[in-house]
Amino acid sequence: MIKSINIKLVASYDENGIQINDLKKINFIYGANGCGKTTISNFLFDNSNDSFKNCSINWSNEQSIPTLVYNKQFREHNFGSGKISGIFTLGEATAEEIENIKLKNEELKIIKEIGLQKKEILEKQTIYIQNLETKFKDDTWSKVYKKHEKDFKEAFVGFLKSESFKNKLLEEYKKNKIPVESIEELKLKAKTILGEVPQNITLINLITFDRVIEIEKNLIWKKIVVGKADVNISKLIQKLNINDWVNVGRNYIENDTCPFCQKETITNDFKKQLESYFDETYLQDLNLINSLKQEYFGLIDNLLNELNLIEINQKNFSKSKLNNDKFSAFLKTLTSQTSTNKELTNNKTKEPSRIIEIVSLKEQLELISELIIEANKLISEHNKIVTNFAEEKKNLINSIWRYVSEENKTDIDTFLKSSQGIQSYIDKLKTERETKLNEYKILDAEIKLLAKNVTSIQPTIDEINKTLKSYGFLNFEIVPTKEIGFYQIQREDGTIAESTLSEGEITFITFLYYLQLAKGGSSEDNVNTERILIIDDPISSLDSNVLFLVSTLIKEIIKEVRVDIGNIKQIILLTHNIYFHKEVTYVDSSYRKGEKAHFWILRKNNKHSTIQPYFEKNPIQSSYELLWREIKEWEKNSGITIQNTMRRIIENYYSILGNRRDDFLLGKFTLKEEKEICRSLMSWTNEGSHTMPDDLYIESPDNTISKYLEVFREIFVHTENIGHYNMMMEITEE
Repeated sequence: MIKSINIKLVASYDENGIQINDLKKINFIYGANGCGKTTISNFLFDNSNDSFKNCSINWSNEQSIPTLVYNKQFREHNFGSGKISGIFTLGEATAEEIENIKLKNEELKIIKEIGLQKKEILEKQTIYIQNLETKFKDDTWSKVYKKHEKDFKEAFVGFLKSESFKNKLLEEYKKNKIPVESIEELKLKAKTILGEVPQNITLINLITFDRVIEIEKNLIWKKIVVGKADVNISKLIQKLNINDWVNVGRNYIENDTCPFCQKETITNDFKKQLESYFDETYLQDLNLINSLKQEYFGLIDNLLNELNLIEINQKNFSKSKLNNDKFSAFLKTLTSQTSTNKELTNNKTKEPSRIIEIVSLKEQLELISELIIEANKLISEHNKIVTNFAEEKKNLINSIWRYVSEENKTDIDTFLKSSQGIQSYIDKLKTERETKLNEYKILDAEIKLLAKNVTSIQPTIDEINKTLKSYGFLNFEIVPTKEIGFYQIQREDGTIAESTLSEGEITFITFLYYLQLAKGGSSEDNVNTERILIIDDPISSLDSNVLFLVSTLIKEIIKEVRVDIGNIKQIILLTHNIYFHKEVTYVDSSYRKGEKAHFWILRKNNKHSTIQPYFEKNPIQSSYELLWREIKEWEKNSGITIQNTMRRIIENYYSILGNRRDDFLLGKFTLKEEKEICRSLMSWTNEGSHTMPDDLYIESPDNTISKYLEVFREIFVHTENIGHYNMMMEITEE
């Protein structure tokens, strides 16, 4: 069935258009001529027309059904060529054959209903699983990707959209079973492998300081280096503790002059005693001190230069693996210690008899060496990665996916369990629906074959002619043409009657043809297909007798549609005729089965069509009530006919009063303006007896309508009929 119709930007429908929503099996749309009914029926007749590109139809279960439209286009299409296409019905079938086809059609209907139920459940489950997947996709993006984007974005390249990321995560969860590494390990590797392609890093030169330690440990630094003890002069030198002073001073002895007092007091014996005191052992110790000091200074200076160069290079290297902060601190301490040791060793050379405590550089040098070894270890690992970069990057990416999938194991398990259960149900529904579709196709083909064997166009001829004669159309009839499968209209004398038929005759016979087509089909194959009837003003030129006949024929179809009998699934009837609308919408109070009809009124205000729904309430009970409705809803309509509407109500209601009622009513008004308005309204009495009511038209400015309405009410007040006014205007009296 059609659920809703949207019409806009065509004919009298503006950009807002109209929406005919909540259509039922039976639908009635009332509207005056020119308000846009034909536009609706033309759209339903051929919605492929480009002029209707902004209009749309919404179908139940998204399944369209052929629409059979009766309007002016239908009449021109079927009765404009001189011959009429045949309508196939089950005319030659026996009662048993018809019953068999009927039963199979009912069976076909049940299969279709089951199939539609399966389809509806399938659609709901499909939407449910789509929502489930959307939520999981969004959660995955926010909880997984966004969480690790900063560290692992390069590992996610190729899956940087929520849908592809979700699919990749599920794939890795199912397939990736490598050992899970810690997040710290992965982040460390990611700094090297992810991002720009890494380059080899040169190892830092290791330092050697064994000789430095050996020199520091030499006992000479703690030895008191003095001259020979058994020399006479030794006692004085040692007593005065001037060993180092004498040793330095003897280098300044020239001839016999004392370097200290500058007198010729130096004897050969004294010289011999000095030479004996500062013997070879003393000189060897002194030479050892000097040589060790020089070697120590050289080793220390070289070591410091090398370490300072390492510090500068590593601080300027962005990819440095060295702990530069610690290295600098250790180097600073080492530099301070070497300065102290240099000062101590210098003192020892000046005063060999002094004992010195050299600060051991071993601890600081070992700390610095350990930093270099640790850095070189990292460099070696880095260089190993560089050598096998492609493989290492692949392994890291796999490890990262393994980590994030394992990290979100609970959420993934919950999603998979839910989605797999629903998907299994969906697959089952698809299989069941496919089975029903196959059953439907097989049974539908069987019904068409049965119908094909018993269908004919002759029963349509007989039925139309029978109806024509029953209602007094005796001077023409439908006959088959020489061309098989067509009709033509023929006079009693055998002449073709199409061009000489009146408009009323053509309208009636085309409607009878339409009803036969609604019951049958244009070919043997579509006799039993489902269809929707769109009927647009079928009685525009007919008298009251035919109006009753047409409404009776339509009501018979409505009864069957209401309780879902036959292949007509829905009716939408549009009319401008109040009497026809009242007649065709009348439902016998004893007949309460089936779905109730829905009602609308279509209006044209300011050249634009609008529609108002009334749902199950019929807005048109009688022409008199319709006139009052126009008064109540005058602001929704054009105000140009409000005077005529008021005149018609007065004419209908006060028709029992005598001719003196004009003067009587006029006398009740004291103001001249009100009297003139009343006179205008009452003039309808005389005009109405000589002219058609709809012919009278008086235009009134918008700002005077409220005054007319006030005088209109006062007429009922002065005639003591205010109760009737309040009832028709649905005003509750206090």
